Amino acid sequence: MTFGTDFPFGGRPPGDGDSNGGREEPRQPQRRSPLVATIVVLGILIAVFVFISNTYAEVLWFNQLGYSEVFWTERISQVVLWVVAFLVMGFAVWGSLALAYRSRPIYASAAQQQDILSKYQTQLEPIRRLLMIGIPGILAAFSATAIAGQWETVLLFLNQEEFGQVDPEFGKDLSFFLNTLPFLGLVVGFLISVVLIAGIAGVLMHYLYGGIRIEERGGITVSKAARIHICVTAALFVLLQAGNYWLDRYSTLLNQDGRVAGALYTDVNAVIPTKTILAIAAIIVVVLFILGAILGRWKLPIIGTAMLIVTALVAGGVYPFVVQQYQVLPSEKTREQQYIARNIEMTRMAYGLDAVEAENYDATTETAKNALAKDSATTANIRLLDPNLVSDAFAQLQQFRPYYSFADTLNVDRYEIDGEVQDTVIAVREVSVDPTDSWVNQHITYTHGYGVVAAYGAKVAAGGRPDFSLGGIPTRGDLASDDDYEPRIYFGEQSPEYSVVGGPEGWAPRELDRPQDESGGEGDAKTTFSGDGGPSVGNLFNRLVYALKFGSTDLLLSSDVNEESQILYDRTPKERVQKVAPYLTVDSNAYPAIVDGRVKWIVDAYTTSNNFPYSQSQQFETAVTDSLTGGQRNLTTSGEVNYIRNSVKATVDAYDGSVDLYAWEPDEPLLKAWQNVFDQSIKPLSEMSGELMSHVRYPEDMFKMQRQLLGLYHVTDADDFYESNDAWSVPNDPTVEGGTVAQPPYYLSLKMPSQEKETFSLTSTFIPRASAGGQQRNVLYGFLSAEADAGNKAGEKAEGYGTLRLLELPRSTVVPGPGQAQQNFDSNTAVSQELNLLRQGASEVINGNLLSLPVGGGILHVQPVYVRSTGETSYPTLRKVLVSFGEKVGFADTLNEALDQLFEGSSGAQTGEDPDAAPDETEDGGSQEGSVEEQLRAALDAANTAIQTGQAALAEGDFAAYGEAQEELQAALEEAIAAEAVIAGEDPVDTPTDAEAPTEGEATEEPADSGTSN
Repeated sequence: MTFGTDFPFGGRPPGDGDSNGGREEPRQPQRRSPLVATIVVLGILIAVFVFISNTYAEVLWFNQLGYSEVFWTERISQVVLWVVAFLVMGFAVWGSLALAYRSRPIYASAAQQQDILSKYQTQLEPIRRLLMIGIPGILAAFSATAIAGQWETVLLFLNQEEFGQVDPEFGKDLSFFLNTLPFLGLVVGFLISVVLIAGIAGVLMHYLYGGIRIEERGGITVSKAARIHICVTAALFVLLQAGNYWLDRYSTLLNQDGRVAGALYTDVNAVIPTKTILAIAAIIVVVLFILGAILGRWKLPIIGTAMLIVTALVAGGVYPFVVQQYQVLPSEKTREQQYIARNIEMTRMAYGLDAVEAENYDATTETAKNALAKDSATTANIRLLDPNLVSDAFAQLQQFRPYYSFADTLNVDRYEIDGEVQDTVIAVREVSVDPTDSWVNQHITYTHGYGVVAAYGAKVAAGGRPDFSLGGIPTRGDLASDDDYEPRIYFGEQSPEYSVVGGPEGWAPRELDRPQDESGGEGDAKTTFSGDGGPSVGNLFNRLVYALKFGSTDLLLSSDVNEESQILYDRTPKERVQKVAPYLTVDSNAYPAIVDGRVKWIVDAYTTSNNFPYSQSQQFETAVTDSLTGGQRNLTTSGEVNYIRNSVKATVDAYDGSVDLYAWEPDEPLLKAWQNVFDQSIKPLSEMSGELMSHVRYPEDMFKMQRQLLGLYHVTDADDFYESNDAWSVPNDPTVEGGTVAQPPYYLSLKMPSQEKETFSLTSTFIPRASAGGQQRNVLYGFLSAEADAGNKAGEKAEGYGTLRLLELPRSTVVPGPGQAQQNFDSNTAVSQELNLLRQGASEVINGNLLSLPVGGGILHVQPVYVRSTGETSYPTLRKVLVSFGEKVGFADTLNEALDQLFEGSSGAQTGEDPDAAPDETEDGGSQEGSVEEQLRAALDAANTAIQTGQAALAEGDFAAYGEAQEELQAALEEAIAAEAVIAGEDPVDTPTDAEAPTEGEATEEPADSGTSN
């Protein structure tokens, strides 16, 4: 029989030309494209290379700095912990899966073979071995990564040092709570997760392969192997819970949820005993689970588990609640007295408040003639220059080039000038790079700043400008040393992300260094970095590594990178210290100092913990936030802290970036533990030079945390503390309009009533804490100072360094606080009228920092008043000084005059102002001839500055700035002509009213040779 060509179902007839006799030819498996596999492999290789290159870059960075010990110890510790955690979790999960699979039922009924689980088994069987390795591996990798991040906890436990002090409840050394308890909690928590995850994996495997079956009638059938597996897992889980209960007994001393921190009456008398009972009960349940596994019965372990749950609910929840409600609350003050006393003692110990020297200060609000005569040491150093406002003045007078800049907030230090130590406002002239500029300019040309600029804190120059003790290019001034110092700033708070520097001998300099002089007439000099500041990028491989790190092909291809080139990165001082000492907490502010011919950034670092028993925790970021944080003082630290010590002083060299760590408190237990780990990283204090010692100061962040707590913990009596009737707070900064942010502490040189001589100190004030819904009273209740002078140039550490002195003012006397003093200034009619005059011509009046000082038997408030004229190149200049004592206000051109107004015409004070610079006026209000001569010199100085500014603007092609400089020059010349006319006995011509010209009767001083004039 044959078929026609038209097959009814279409296609060819089965057998027609088919060698398989009509059978369908099997399809060949489709081959995957080799391109896909190649792309996947290349992607993996690239990812691996990027990871390895980043690690290699880190190795180069740490090796160059000499801290490879830190890198390798941290990485090896993380790897070891990762491997251990991976193996423990991986083997536990794999073993649970393998055990459940091997003990699966071999034979199954026909109904079981037809159920849905058999379909799952059929689908899983081809990849079962892969899943039994892959699932444990993935779970282990995740858990191991989390454990590796706890390397500090493990190393502290293994290298811990005893405190030599015990807790008041269990009598254990404090190191147990800070080092051992966190480690034990980590281990128990990890093992609980291991047992729980492995147990769940085993139960699922038993279920998939029939070891656990849900019957149609609703029952559950469990095989003997599955039962033993579950019982052993449950026993291990409950045993670890028993360990948790036992550790919870100690953790009650870290509790922060009660009226005060620590274990209170209910914790000691209810929670701790019940945790002990629960631990014992859990061990009994463990035994019952083991018996259930052996006897093959569920009854005993189920009953035991139920009893444990009931006990946990009753003993762990209900019983403590009953004790708290019916025993504690009705007599809380009496019941909690002992535990509040513990909290006060331990909190003060944890924050270094136990050595506060408190004294009553019977402050008066009445003024008397010569009342400040006994406080001349303090009044002579009253800082008139506000470091928070004068950055623009530094920029206009000392920047010289648009590629330089100063920090928004400057720093206060002290320097010896002509045999006297004086408060100094200091800053570094850092490089400022335009992010839209070319790659060469950003990373090859503009690499560094140049020089330190310093001004006297207690006086200003003519016109209210800073009186520079160090400045100019080349550097000169009263602080200038005969010995050369390295002024270049390659590492600072505003340094570029990275710079490529260095070159072989004879290499044409690429780095823009500095102006040849301030006028810019000779152009800009260039230089080549000659230090050892960063890893080498002289070979192709290193260049490729860093090109990947920074995502820059220019770094790889640029001809400006040579065989001797180095790459500088991670350049901010705080960043470098945190990186080489990751176990320390770094202060939010780094400050510069000239030390042994080098510019050094000084950084304070702390050992901290949140496991100090009975100590009150604080949120670090909240405690240290004030009106100055932000900008150049970004907060980089957060988290809870209830123990802090300033254990380390660190320095970062501004030229080569080298980092030195000094053990400031070598006996501090946490620091000693870290020195056991990193025995080569921290230098002994004996290696700190005397020059450096003379610039080390008390740290700001620690002081802020101490003052925050001292608002409550100045009270040492438990009953008074409970009543909280004498709680203080840090006042808000009155110079911030509408602000609710704390007033920052201020560095001042002063002599407290109990001191024999003045010292450089960090100070703050306290006002009463506002009650709930009550109005804030801004009256002074306390004044706190920390002796900030660390030592002298002989390298001798000051005995009184770090001493906290607290003045408690009488509650019956209303002594105005900072906010009230500011209100008195603002509401004074005479002050308002004069300030309105200063505001003429659209000038802006700016209130400087409001300083409070315990002098004259009371509290003196001092506030400099700045005026800023309109115009892009204007800057604040000191015009007036406000002072108050009690409710009385003084307002004058100079501090001397303002104080004399307060104290019946003669305060008896000595100030940092030059008495010859501001002679007394005659009865008819006229100035003596010497004052006019000073005005003449000031006008000529202003004219000279205007000429320099104009030349610099012309060189940059900025014709707008050049025009403004010419206007300033014209105004200065007119003022000089007017002063000459007065000296010659002629009628003076009208003088300009610009804010930069001295106002009538204003005290002026002859400027120091600071580089602002030729």
